Amino acid sequence: MARILFVVSGATYWVLKDGTRYATGYWAEEFALPYKKVTDAGHEVVVATPNGVTPSVDMMSLRPSMAGGEEGALELESIIRSAEVMRRPLKLSDVRLEDYDAVYLPGGHGPMSDLWLDADAGRILTAQLASGKPLAIVCHAPSALLATRIHGESPFKGYRVTGFTNDEEEAVGLAAKAPWLLEDELKDKIGVEFSRGPMWEPYMVEDRNLITGQNPHSADVLANRLLEVLS
Repeated sequence: MARILFVVSGATYWVLKDGTRYATGYWAEEFALPYKKVTDAGHEVVVATPNGVTPSVDMMSLRPSMAGGEEGALELESIIRSAEVMRRPLKLSDVRLEDYDAVYLPGGHGPMSDLWLDADAGRILTAQLASGKPLAIVCHAPSALLATRIHGESPFKGYRVTGFTNDEEEAVGLAAKAPWLLEDELKDKIGVEFSRGPMWEPYMVEDRNLITGQNPHSADVLANRLLEVLS
């Protein structure tokens, strides 16, 4: 049995370019489906957040229109409700990476608010990359790579990476309002080789021990790959 650290945003809002607060959190599908997959396979999940705050789900991600229908929304809600680990997260600053076999970061716009400048998130990602153990990151959570920079340099430079694209941000109506766009920042500030699939389709990129997914529908694919690697 493996122990997997889920690094989850603790944000409840994201400040847009004009200063307004956009309600957010973690995206239901990106936490719930991988959580269910890995725990059903017998692995243990531990959740950690900035300052140990209880993570908030982005309510939009539980709308039937976003969750593949009424049944899908209810299933996600049920998984989240049953996930006791979400109610007693560790502080990121207390995480000892040697206790875990893999690290996973779900997205939602939450990480664009807190993880992208969280020094502990940066430390965890840098150490996990160096360890050679699996590091899986989906959707907006690759924004946490921005926290790995020291004097402007990141160990993720040159890695093949995917994440929520500018086109997808445009499609959800937030591109013009966002203080910055994930795809642009990863390319410009980290120097990754950004790769993308069709909008809203599951798409995964694997480079050494780093596994990234483009959008919410990629979380399931990432979870399957993580299980393969762990076995």
